[in-house]
Amino acid sequence: MPLQSTRGAASAKAFGFTAAGIPPVDVDYLVVAGGGAGGGKAVSCAGSGGGGAGGFRTSFPGGTKITLIKGSTSVTVGAGGPAPSSTTGNSGDNSVFSTITSAGGGGGATSSGVPAAAATGIPGGSGGGGGTSSPNENRPGGTGNSPPVSPSQGNNGGSGFSDFASFRGGGGGGGAAAVGNPYPNGNGGAGAANSISGSSVTRAGGGGGGGVNAAAGSGGPGGGGAGVQTPGTDGTPGTVNTGGGGGGVGAAPAGGGTGGSGIVIIRAPGASGPRFSVSPGTNTKTTSPAPDGAATILTFTVSGSVTYG
Repeated sequence: MPLQSTRGAASAKAFGFTAAGIPPVDVDYLVVAGGGAGGGKAVSCAGSGGGGAGGFRTSFPGGTKITLIKGSTSVTVGAGGPAPSSTTGNSGDNSVFSTITSAGGGGGATSSGVPAAAATGIPGGSGGGGGTSSPNENRPGGTGNSPPVSPSQGNNGGSGFSDFASFRGGGGGGGAAAVGNPYPNGNGGAGAANSISGSSVTRAGGGGGGGVNAAAGSGGPGGGGAGVQTPGTDGTPGTVNTGGGGGGVGAAPAGGGTGGSGIVIIRAPGASGPRFSVSPGTNTKTTSPAPDGAATILTFTVSGSVTYG
């Protein structure tokens, strides 16, 4: 989903500037935020919603690039939402590169005997799955693409449902490429595939909703954690550095799955590669594999900075 946007504050090429004789360079980006945690449960038996995936924004392929000039640019990799022990899931943190901000995924809702607001999924890059607050009531998932950007950075979470008899469970968290499913399916929304690194990888899948008398939802492809049905079992965490949402739980006492942390990838022309460096050392600079070509790939799994010059 390439981003059509204006160039960032670091852009100088349009004005013909250079810094110390070093020309500006256009780079592509993938910015994925941290996923939301699944909802937790302290009392009763009604499944909670899965966490929404972190916002997913990219210029590759075919979108508007970011122009960098000589100097350093900070990069923020959003953490996944912490796992709640008994309440609505925590949202993930934003990821940021230059003018591009991807919003953290919304937390999944808790369920059963709670105010209606607590049973509604939280908005975010993708929205968290909904829970239940009273019999025979659907509670909605959180809104995705919040705050709104174009193209969309994510999708809505699915609704939860309880009749306090046959079905009691949470909706799936939204994913980068699809909405979360409503209970009793409860599967997390699918993430989006992207080949900015030279090979196709799917990221930002939503977390599955927890279930009670029907099966829990599976995590969305792209790092979403599965929901659980077994009483007292915590939801499955979202996968690290995918922005996947955490899974919801089926019955108390149990905590929702932690959201997966995000990732930022910058793709620069191969000829400019020697001028780039990244920090700290846990982040990497590599060359994209054939047949993709000799692009320079800067991968950030933790917050740091990219230096050009």
